[in-house]
Amino acid sequence: MTPTHFSFTSAFILGLMGLAFHRTHLLSALLCLEGMMLSLYIALSVWALQAEATGFACAPMLLLAFSACEASAGLAILVATARTHGTDHLQSLNLLRC
Repeated sequence: MTPTHFSFTSAFILGLMGLAFHRTHLLSALLCLEGMMLSLYIALSVWALQAEATGFACAPMLLLAFSACEASAGLAILVATARTHGTDHLQSLNLLRC
């Protein structure tokens, strides 16, 4: 495993572990998701450059567009949750009361 591959894999794993183990605030969960998407974007960009194929050149931009949509939807949910519940703690959210 090359050092570049190891760094992208470890960044993704750290984001996944942060998402799994530190779920107290919705904002921290969104930041972990964004870290995972950033590591995927950089890894896909490096892979597209190393493959030297023109067909893979648009894949990082497509992933970046989906990441931006995911971030905007997450922030909209964060604002709506903060307005209705008064906090962004994930323990205060109950799907049965919505």
